[in-house]
Amino acid sequence: MSKDAKDYSQYFDGSFKLREQDESHTKFRLNGREVHVHSSPDYKDGKTRGKNEIEVHYDYHIPEEMRSFGQGKFYLITTYGCQMNEHDTETMRGLLEELGYRSTDSREQADVILLNTCAIRENAEDRVFGEIGHLKPLKLQRPGLIIGVCGCMSQEESVVHRILQKHDHVDMIFGTHNIHRLPALLQEAYYSKEMVVEVWSKEGNIIENLPIKREGMKAWVNIMYGCDKFCTYCIVPFTRGKERSRRPQDVITEVRELARQGFQEVTLLGQNVNAYGKDFDDIEYRFGDLMEDMRKIDIPRVRFTTSHPRDFDDHLIEVLAKGGNLVEHIHLPVQSGSTEILKKMSRKYTREQYLELVRKIKKAIPHSLLTSDIIVGFPGETDEQFEDTMSLVREVGFAFAFSFIYSPRVGTPAADMEDNVPEQVKKERLYRLNELIKEMSSKSNEACLGQVVEVLVEGVSKNNTEMLSGRTRTNKLVHFAGPEHLCGSIVQVKITAMHTWFLNGNLVADSASIVV
Repeated sequence: MSKDAKDYSQYFDGSFKLREQDESHTKFRLNGREVHVHSSPDYKDGKTRGKNEIEVHYDYHIPEEMRSFGQGKFYLITTYGCQMNEHDTETMRGLLEELGYRSTDSREQADVILLNTCAIRENAEDRVFGEIGHLKPLKLQRPGLIIGVCGCMSQEESVVHRILQKHDHVDMIFGTHNIHRLPALLQEAYYSKEMVVEVWSKEGNIIENLPIKREGMKAWVNIMYGCDKFCTYCIVPFTRGKERSRRPQDVITEVRELARQGFQEVTLLGQNVNAYGKDFDDIEYRFGDLMEDMRKIDIPRVRFTTSHPRDFDDHLIEVLAKGGNLVEHIHLPVQSGSTEILKKMSRKYTREQYLELVRKIKKAIPHSLLTSDIIVGFPGETDEQFEDTMSLVREVGFAFAFSFIYSPRVGTPAADMEDNVPEQVKKERLYRLNELIKEMSSKSNEACLGQVVEVLVEGVSKNNTEMLSGRTRTNKLVHFAGPEHLCGSIVQVKITAMHTWFLNGNLVADSASIVV
């Protein structure tokens, strides 16, 4: 990778010494340590969306000679970000345990520490770099410790360069497209004592049959990867690559196996989950068809996240309205209530189109509950445009929304826009929005008083060990008193008290009316 070798040299002051290079890798010496770059992130490559066919591989296996590589050793993975990152962590846990490693919560006991990172917000990156810094003394005390940085941040050029410049105690950097390469990268870093960098800008193929280590009664299932929407503020199309869907039978087979194992809830995952199947050339099979097939599987609950309003079609609404194991909670990010700002964000829908979609959903699924994502302070957002967002929140009546101050991400079009909204104005808008969201959440919870709801018991309450907690079909958090053996089961609870973000109730033996 000669072009990468030339690029790297400009980042270091006399400490860079090129050792060798060819078309497949670059080696150089930095601060007295060898660095081996198999491949590194490139925004230009990441923007390319070719028509080449994505291959599906079913023959993944870990070499027999590596199955004892981690025998007697421990690993620790810290995960930042979304459910997709959490599921990636489950895959890495599965891979490491296939190598013989065991999990630990202690940094002092761990032989491998991985930071699975998120690139959506700047403060998430700051937290990761803070943790990388905290790990340096541990590396100095225990040179044999392997420290790896992976996930979405690793797909950013600036992040890789920053690690190379300032954090040479890191042993591995790999991205979101080559998680299946973890055993080989780990082996190379361990034996060579070099820093190993392998981040694919091109996403590669779909690898089936990877080992996954899940815990609890809820499971995440990837149905697709990547995003082609290129919203102007979003780094995900670069960190996760182009949209590519798993084959329907592979998804169905995995969910059927989870049902057989006794999982009570499955969440189907994708950066843009309802774009599923758009990339199939050989079959007409979309997300609504997949959800129809999910209804036929004997598993109590099926959720999905995250959906894009532009791809939420009438067929999907029709299927979701059939209910059954398809829950009534829909996360539908709007980002802004202003058509002008939505256009600048390249969301490809208007305020009116979003509200019409909400009307269709509520008409077809009367007990549906909507949540959302909202950004304030986007470049150029006026007071009037912010008020459009506030009025949309009131009109829709979101039960909850994740709200953020706009955070510029290097490499996105919005990062080049004039960020002309004063920081204090952004904070005031976020405060007002959050107050409104609290009001909407309280109103939604108040409507549950006296109702009997179906609750999947997730465990003992974090705040009161005498209480159990779980989620309704619409994803509301409920606390109630009950025996611990109910964890993992579905029970009925009568709601007796409401708070802004959760409900309290009493366990009931029988009830014919489950409305939430």
